[in-house]
Amino acid sequence: MENVYHKFHIPVMGTGHSIDSPIRVAHLGISSVMSIVDDILIEKICKHYSQKYSFPVEEVAKSDLYARSKRITSYLNLVDKIVAFKLNELKLLPFAKGNEKTKYFELLPDDSSLKQKYKSFLKIENEEEKEITAKELTELMHAGSIDVNIMSKVDRTNYAKDGSILSDEFSDAKAALRGYAESTLTSSIVFSAGFNRTLLGFLAQFKDFYRDANGKIKKKIIIKVSDFRSAMIQGKFLATKGLEVSEFRIESGLNCGGHAFASQGFLLPSILQEFKDKRSQLAKEFIPLIKSYYEKQNWRFNESDFNCEPLLTVQGGIGTSGEAKRMIEDFGCDSTGWGSPFLLVPEATCVDDDTLSLLMNAQKEDLYLSGASPLGVPFNNLRNTGSENWTKDRAESGKPGSPCPKGFLISDKQYTDKPICTASRQFQKNKVEEISAMQIPESEKDELKNLWYAKVCLCDHLANGALIKLGISPKTKSPQSICPGPNIVWFNRQYSLQEMTDHIYGRGESLVSANRPHMFCQEIELYVNYFEKLLGTIGSSEAEIKYLEIFKENLENGIEYILKISEGKAYPNENLKSIPDFVKVQQDRLKSMYAKRTPLAIAVNF
Repeated sequence: MENVYHKFHIPVMGTGHSIDSPIRVAHLGISSVMSIVDDILIEKICKHYSQKYSFPVEEVAKSDLYARSKRITSYLNLVDKIVAFKLNELKLLPFAKGNEKTKYFELLPDDSSLKQKYKSFLKIENEEEKEITAKELTELMHAGSIDVNIMSKVDRTNYAKDGSILSDEFSDAKAALRGYAESTLTSSIVFSAGFNRTLLGFLAQFKDFYRDANGKIKKKIIIKVSDFRSAMIQGKFLATKGLEVSEFRIESGLNCGGHAFASQGFLLPSILQEFKDKRSQLAKEFIPLIKSYYEKQNWRFNESDFNCEPLLTVQGGIGTSGEAKRMIEDFGCDSTGWGSPFLLVPEATCVDDDTLSLLMNAQKEDLYLSGASPLGVPFNNLRNTGSENWTKDRAESGKPGSPCPKGFLISDKQYTDKPICTASRQFQKNKVEEISAMQIPESEKDELKNLWYAKVCLCDHLANGALIKLGISPKTKSPQSICPGPNIVWFNRQYSLQEMTDHIYGRGESLVSANRPHMFCQEIELYVNYFEKLLGTIGSSEAEIKYLEIFKENLENGIEYILKISEGKAYPNENLKSIPDFVKVQQDRLKSMYAKRTPLAIAVNF
């Protein structure tokens, strides 16, 4: 986090909701992450901002073999230019009450050295001294990091016009990686949703991911993980190629937005404690492998350049300054990620007005873990969105499925030689015919059909909110989807960037009710709910029963650890006292449901 002053970042949100977040907040020193999966969306957003800021961008021909990566590079270079322009404009301003330059410093955490220098500056009465300090402060202003995200699972194989398979470097994820690697950005790339060896191996093709002659890395690697083992495996794999992980981004398996990758019952505090206890092992394991690679390449290896551990950050369900403080002070995290609450901050994210209204008024029952994702992974969803209504209307009219205009999530080959998407019209037509031919009661047929009808065209719909908000597409032709985490229910109006940042740092009145249960409570409930679904769908094999038992044991151990935490002293704006009573209810639920379990041999469907 070189030259980054804040203790939080804005994570990637869908394909469109944080697509222009750096343009909105980076000049104010706040780091954010954009998805670079959807190059079709990116091209439209690029054109919009190119025109808005009068920065010309060369159009990429559709026939260009490298069209996908070039579109991504073009947009990232544009964002880089816009942020630099906006920061420079900020620096040229005088320090005046209420202007953007003053806002830059007011947003900073109070304990940062730059904020302290700014506060001292405000007290200076001598004009000459004040002018010198103002210049020093201005020179210390840096933009937030313009980071990008690639979902490792979204790595479609692509085909030439003659139907032949293009080489692996042209797969979706690798083309996106090339797009970032060839950009002018000095920032980080976040890899999420699993371990894709060929994708991570492709990093070795680009020098910007290695240290230069001055020991600096232009483009850093961040791996989003759910446990220490995954961090060690992926970190060692990269180290054998001389590549360093600059940061491990730890996320709750269920208490998050977007796709939910549940652990085997491990709760976030237990995971964080393991990282804290074993943190020194990371660099100890990685550095010798990196050194060996450098020596084989006859590259200079300066021990002092590598004398550092990967940063640890955490995200998922954090909702108060006290909870964020615990992540940093007790678990040793370097920073926290705040996603869903920023969906209600128009200064920071791109959400259309209708969806924004749904988010502001969302109740607990409106937020659910769905089967909407074509990837077959549980997906955090919001009821009554334009996307959900559009999908239901198509099914009810006898035309289920999407025309699949983008195809980024194609993966199924049940009915075709080439993979297609389970949310597509083609797949659902075949699946409905298959179910209709089954010798089972009509009620069961309807139930099975509805599971597939729930699949949503996420490629298209997650992008539409941004296109509507920016006036690029009309909402009548753009059903919009969004994927907030359960935490959003405690935030119920639009907020300014200053308000949300003050909330994160514990300045002024909290934006959420004092009665909001601790984030650990939310995670426990989500995992007990998830376990309940597992009980209803688990098979009777020895392996499945064993999985269930281990899950329950891990969950119970995690709950006990959280109870122990609740006995300690709470940080300001941290509702530790909510934990014991909340936990008792969930423990009773867990005990009762396990006693009544009935093993079944059917597939898990969320």
